[in-house]
Amino acid sequence: MESRSHATAAVVAVVFFLSAMALPAAAAIVEHTFVVSQMNMTHLCKETLVTVVNGQLPGPTIEVTEGDSVTVHVINKSPYNITIHWHGVKQRLNCWADGVPMITQCPILPNHNFTYRFNVTGQEGTLWWHAHVPCLRATLHGALIIRPRHGPSSYPFPKPDREIPIIIGEWWQVDLAVVDWNLRYYLNDYDPSASTINGKLGDLYNCSGVMEDGYVLDMEPGKTYLLRVINAALFSEYYFKIAGHKFTVVATGANYVSPYTTDVIPIAPGETVDVLVVADAAPGRYYMVALPNQSPKPEGQSPLIITRGMVQYSNNHSSYRDKEGAGGPSGDVPMAPEMPDQHDRMTSFYFHGNLTSLHHSQRLPPAHVDEHLFITLGLGSVCRRGQSCTRSGSQESIVVATMNNFTFQLPAATTPLLEEHYYNSSMMDTLQELPDAPPRVFNFTDHALIPEGPKEAQLEPTSKAALARRFRYGAAVELVFQSTAVMQSESNPMHLHGHDMFVLAQGLGNYDPARDVARYNLVDPPVLNTVQVPSLGWAAVRFVADNPGIWYMHCHYEFHLSMGMTALFIVEDGTTVDTSLPPPPSNFPTCGNDNNLVPDEFYLQTRKSEVSHINGV
Repeated sequence: MESRSHATAAVVAVVFFLSAMALPAAAAIVEHTFVVSQMNMTHLCKETLVTVVNGQLPGPTIEVTEGDSVTVHVINKSPYNITIHWHGVKQRLNCWADGVPMITQCPILPNHNFTYRFNVTGQEGTLWWHAHVPCLRATLHGALIIRPRHGPSSYPFPKPDREIPIIIGEWWQVDLAVVDWNLRYYLNDYDPSASTINGKLGDLYNCSGVMEDGYVLDMEPGKTYLLRVINAALFSEYYFKIAGHKFTVVATGANYVSPYTTDVIPIAPGETVDVLVVADAAPGRYYMVALPNQSPKPEGQSPLIITRGMVQYSNNHSSYRDKEGAGGPSGDVPMAPEMPDQHDRMTSFYFHGNLTSLHHSQRLPPAHVDEHLFITLGLGSVCRRGQSCTRSGSQESIVVATMNNFTFQLPAATTPLLEEHYYNSSMMDTLQELPDAPPRVFNFTDHALIPEGPKEAQLEPTSKAALARRFRYGAAVELVFQSTAVMQSESNPMHLHGHDMFVLAQGLGNYDPARDVARYNLVDPPVLNTVQVPSLGWAAVRFVADNPGIWYMHCHYEFHLSMGMTALFIVEDGTTVDTSLPPPPSNFPTCGNDNNLVPDEFYLQTRKSEVSHINGV
């Protein structure tokens, strides 16, 4: 009898152990402290004052498991107002934590603190965080990685041996606050000095002949690596390649896709792409290269700032940089990839068009649509003073970015709009409704509209407004984004906060519903939070407005955002507590009321003479 009891106990213990192994990990609270401060960094023989988190560039990576809660204490020791946006985190019933200044919260003033709290339930993959303060996200950003609740073995692809964030960015040797000021009021040309991979410039750049350090990834033969690629740049879509290796794309925007093999990753600002790389090349060293693309002439041209790092196999002991330079001694020159042309936009078009959702995680787009919007994206101009002025590059006008011929202007207020919305304030009556379509129809992709001239000048005049669109809770919305040629021919990475979008189709030229609706993918469209609308083309998306609050919809090119390519999507409450926005948190920051000028604006006021001198006005 005693031996039988021991046997039973042993069986119970084994069953309990195996059951415990099968159970998902309990949800945790992942806590970080972000100290925002300024420090001097030296690159290209110049010391530059930059704003960073915890003295790092890029900033710290937040690693969580699906279902966890995140707490981030932000201590602002910089001279700027700061907010942090958790890019791609849906913030379900938690719009208060979305991190958009004067939309969802008052900014965190210098020498003040604020704590963000949010959960990551129902999401897994690669997202990122960044400052939502104009231009400062160039140095205030980092990865946010959400792993499956059941561990890496539950990935819908072969379990990788290592997971590595790859953040593509830019190095600026100018005051980023002044860059923003000029984008909003002058459109003076500013360009970054270099591109970066994980904060390093790479050996294509040097200071008095001494090469800049580059990012180095050591790989072991036969191992599989999951690269979590993020574009944190302000101005450019990038082409990313590793010589001698292929990528298997497995996710975009923290949503799994059907595996897709390619040797190049086009990635626009705001996008994230997860790829598997197998270390199956001959032992040696291989350059990884990030090249920014741009529209061809007559579009204005920016300097080509390519950067590169290195992949080297662990059994190859040559250093990345030796006495004979980054290429190494004779016979040990790293292999370099053949990159697309900087003006090639079709590689991006075909890459994004080949993405489809993975069937096992598939969510179907709404079949019935409640609201249709056709939104043109381009440039225009407003008069500096009065209602009429000379345009086409005149100092009497300011170039702005537009959605349906409106440029966004934040209303003067000392309370965030989300609070005004929650308490049904009359301030909400000052918002201008985003129209269903542009005020006039023309050949949106006519190349003759790109350079300044009489044809383009007729389409320049633009209206300023606090542009918004209201949606009832649960409404199915279809948006067709149409890039235009008015004064430019850029693509447009459109990012919607608080929601994912089903990308039904994309095309070049002008959208034609009679022709293009038939091309919609309603079976397995990719699901994204940032949609790359192709240069002189269009993209059709659908989303369900099921997250109450005020959500930013904007282009993720910083020059377009600063210049006003923005609208507010207001999702009304549903009929239950579980479908309604809760009240603001008790620790919510309050706004300064110093004549409605926030500290970074005070800072810029002191720089007006410099700004005016720069612009010759």
